Order: sequence, then C-alpha cells, then structure tokens
Amino acid sequence: MSDPTPQTGVRAPVGVDTTRASIARVYDATLGGKDNYEVDRYVRDKVAEVAPHQSDVARMNRRWLHRVVRYLAGTAGIDQFLDIGAGLPTVGNTHEIAQQQNPEARVVYVDNDPVCNIHGRVLLERNEFTHFVPADLTEPKTLLAHSEVTPHLDLTRPLALILCGILHHVDDALDPAGIMRQYIDALPAGSYVGITHFYDPDDGSEAHDMAIELQRRFTEMGLGSGWYRTHEEIASYFGDLELIEPGLVELDDWWPMGPSVRPRLTEERLLLGGLGYKSGSLDTVVTSLHRRAASKNYRPGSANGGSAER
Repeated sequence: MSDPTPQTGVRAPVGVDTTRASIARVYDATLGGKDNYEVDRYVRDKVAEVAPHQSDVARMNRRWLHRVVRYLAGTAGIDQFLDIGAGLPTVGNTHEIAQQQNPEARVVYVDNDPVCNIHGRVLLERNEFTHFVPADLTEPKTLLAHSEVTPHLDLTRPLALILCGILHHVDDALDPAGIMRQYIDALPAGSYVGITHFYDPDDGSEAHDMAIELQRRFTEMGLGSGWYRTHEEIASYFGDLELIEPGLVELDDWWPMGPSVRPRLTEERLLLGGLGYKSGSLDTVVTSLHRRAASKNYRPGSANGGSAER
C-alpha cells in the first residue's frame, strides 16, 4: 500500500476498482460483511490498530439509524425517506425499518458508487415503494430534480433526509455546510434531517488524540477521506433547523434502548448524531405535537416508537 493516499472521499467513487479502498466496502468490512477486498480490509485493520472496537462503532451507527427511522415513520408520521450515501445493503436497511411502521413508506436510496447501485437495485428494490438512484450528494439541486427521484418522492410534502456516516467523507473544500444549506432550503416545512458524523472533541483529551490519529489513518492510509470535526462544525450542518431533543450527542445518548451494560469505549464517543426539524407554515398544533413527541413521549419499544431492536 502506498502512502500518502490522495484525498478523494465522495469526489471519486471507486466502483469496480479493487486496487483502491472504497468507503462502502471499508464500512462493510468493519461490519463483518463479505462485499469487500484486501485493500478495504487493510484500511479497516489500520484503523483497528488505534481503535480496536471500531466495529462496535459501526454497529452503533446502525442502531442509531434504526431508532431514528422508527421514530420518524412511527411517531412523527413521515412516509417519505431520502437516504443519501446509502452504501452497500446490509442488515436492517432504512426501508425495512420504515416499512415495518408503514408498509407504504417510500424510500429512495442514493449513492454515487456504481457498485453500490448495482447491489442496491438487486437487493433493495423489492417493492414499488423502494428505489436506488445513482446521484451525487454534493450536487443538491441536480439530485433533488433527478428523473429517478421525483417520480417517487413528493418534494412538496414533509420527508426525512438521512445522511448517516457520509458527510465526514466530504472534504472542507466542497463546503459540506453549504451543501447542507441547499438541501435544507429545498425541503418543505415539516421535514427532518438526520446526520451522524465523526467527532473530534478538540479538548486535548485522549479522545481528541484518538480522533486525530484515526483521521490520519483514514485519509492517508488507503481511503482518502474520513475527517473528524468539532461539535460546532457538525452542528452547522443542521443550519437553522430545530434540533430534536436531546440534540447533537454521542449516538448512544440519543434515545437509547436501555441503560448501558458497560462503560462507553473511547472510539464510541467519537461519533455524534442528531435529528433536525424544519418548522414553517404547517399547522402549529401539529408542529407542537411533533416537538412534544420527540422530547417527551417517544420511547423505543412503545406503541408509537415500534418494537425494540433485535
């Protein structure tokens, strides 16, 4: 493996090139999947030298996604989902969770990697409400007007925009906050935005040191992306959205399934997640109910929140 690796991230999807590590395949390898190659496992192993429980972080990210989607499709009544940077299909995909709550919930997955699209179309497009679209998250106007997006999502009605573990692969020169501003401006009132992102506490702590070293390994040892950003930087991606309680927090602090059974690992503290709500011209009573459900009534496993994770 040659060092250093060019910074690529979402700029240059790897596709079928097995000589370069892929964002989706490295994530698959970290989850213990089979759709990866030696070059992807090399990155996974270099990361594991610093964060031996990074696979727990990947699974934690999936659990957060499941809780958020259950809340949105259940309590919040959202029936349209746009999942950008979907990657390779795995266990418990967005449409599976949403359609448990509402069998007619529409889900459009987006990824710019052609291999993800091939796998996604074969494995995920199992019903008329689920679709996989090739598009680039860094071009919001083009993506939202895409001929394979607009037939399936009504962009005049509230929807959920999900960016789970993808924005940390967008380099600063691409202006991730500016990209998100375009998405948020285009969303109708009543919509939600869910984001998870690598986190650097930037406080001189052991966790900060780990974040810096993990960023170096992701960006310089094969993948070319994976930036750890501060709380303030990540919060800026929500723009002026109202953050649903408890806000932008460590993932297992966002409506966890129950009390922790062990101390939290350092690497588990280096991923933040939040859910933003776009208020506006919707009926104020409905808006109030959404806020109340988010901050007080929602409990995983309740009648509104859906069944507990397995």
